[in-house]
Amino acid sequence: MLASLCAVMPVNLATVRSHVEAILARRGVSAPFTYRDRQFIETVSAGIPEINSLAGGLPRGSLTEIYGPACSGRTSLLLAALASRTAQAEVCALVDGRDGFDPYSAEAAGVALNQLLWVRCQGLNQALRATDLLLQGGGFGLIALDLSDIPAQTVRYVPLNAWFRFRRAVEDTPTILVVLEQEANAKTCASLVLRLAAKPARWTTTAELPDHAAHCDTPPVGRVLNGFEIHAEVVRSRIAPGNATRGDAARHDHGAEPGAFETKTMWSYRDGAPPGPKQI
Repeated sequence: MLASLCAVMPVNLATVRSHVEAILARRGVSAPFTYRDRQFIETVSAGIPEINSLAGGLPRGSLTEIYGPACSGRTSLLLAALASRTAQAEVCALVDGRDGFDPYSAEAAGVALNQLLWVRCQGLNQALRATDLLLQGGGFGLIALDLSDIPAQTVRYVPLNAWFRFRRAVEDTPTILVVLEQEANAKTCASLVLRLAAKPARWTTTAELPDHAAHCDTPPVGRVLNGFEIHAEVVRSRIAPGNATRGDAARHDHGAEPGAFETKTMWSYRDGAPPGPKQI
């Protein structure tokens, strides 16, 4: 059909397109070449104010990719996002690629476990199939695919059409799809890409603790974790300041410029207290 059109008229893509659309319209196909571009994207709180200010929150109906090396804050950000969504009475799902999720730490971080579906997987293929089924089923406020414990060289072989299928499945839905990895792999299928990295931890020796002298005469050899800093950077974002809408009360400032920031997360192990994140 295109060959016959080009044979009787100059090669003009706009003209050829209009003729093809007219022919298909007569066959009952309307607007075949319309590009679906959402003018407004609803975003919600990620649970960490610095991430909200930096990235504009987590977009609904989109794929968000969070990547970084081990101990870079991926799990802390995931738990904060799950706690934020379950606090709003939303049902969430976690596809655990290598069965490494700790529900006790999640509950300590504020995640309502009765609002969370935990899918325990034993490999990449199983995790991808489970995510596909959850997206097709719908009804979740947030679906997290945790591939951070799967070797990066294995995740690289996930075909691009799998990420494209996830993006199309979550489009026009209220679901937030979050993928956690060691490297970015979704390419342009991700609407928001965050890279996390940890700076060296700060330690305090036991001899420097203010109450140590009162307990023993000879200080033992040891150190206590005093804290560390997480560095986050927006690698890619389709959330422009003018095309986002507010999703809940815990919101951010869309006028903030994308870039890097420092967020401090402290863990206290003193006096046998269970570790728990505390944002400062």
